[in-house]
Parts: sequence; C-alpha cells; structure tokens
Amino acid sequence: AVDELASRVKPLTGVVGAFSPEQVVTVPDRVLPNQTLFGSTGGVHAAAAFDSSLEVVVAREDVGRHNAVDKVVGRLLFDGHLPAADLGLFVSGRASFEMVQKAWAAGFGTLVSVSAPTALAVETARRAGMTLYGFVRDGSAVRYSPA
Repeated sequence: AVDELASRVKPLTGVVGAFSPEQVVTVPDRVLPNQTLFGSTGGVHAAAAFDSSLEVVVAREDVGRHNAVDKVVGRLLFDGHLPAADLGLFVSGRASFEMVQKAWAAGFGTLVSVSAPTALAVETARRAGMTLYGFVRDGSAVRYSPA
C-alpha cells in the first residue's frame, strides 16, 4: 500500500520540521475549545488543521476519526487551501497508516497525534518526507519521523 501511494504522490519538500516540538505540544490544548461534542459526550474524535502561528484554521469532530480528517481536508479543498503545505494536521486518535496517507495526499508536512503511530504509519511518514509526532499530550511529544 505504501509503494502504491508513493507511485502516485511524490515526497513532500520544504515542509518537514516546520513545527518545533515546543510548538507541537501546545496543539491539543489549542484544538480542545473546538471539541464541543467531545466535551458533551466524550465519545467523538477531532481533527484540525493549524497554521504556523498555531491557530486552528479548521476543526471538525465525528464519531469516526477518519471521517473527522476527511471533513477537515474537504473544507480545505472547498476553501482552495490544498495542498496544505503551510499547515499541520492534528488527530485526536491513533496515527494509522491511513491517517498519514490522507495527510500526505492533502500535502500536510506535519501530522500530530495524541496517541501512538503504527509501524506502517511511521514508515509511510518517512517515505513521504513528513514530520510525524505521536503521544502529544501532557506537555510532551515523541517525534517518529523524520528518522
């Protein structure tokens, strides 16, 4: 699956490392005010695009974490903001291969997840030239890509 995507989408250039670890650890708290459904139910996921000043540009919630990402990417598409090379993508769940794939296809250079990435997600992020952070919570983060 990674090879198939790599044959259609070229590695990202000029966007890797656009956000420092010190910046990235603040992203979950910046997204939280946009998570009204989560605040009420505790049972939905969030995705958000954020800019270089760490302001949330688009945030969406859904019971499905993939749907939340699709909503963010769709809004950016409608707004004419793809590829999203100047933005980072936040996800409230695990960073799976599919999350990295969606971020890569949309042109995000950084993916920030509050949970763990899968091994295939890390491999895909490295292939994409994308910066991948996991376990971004409580003021800390782990950078998995670039190596």
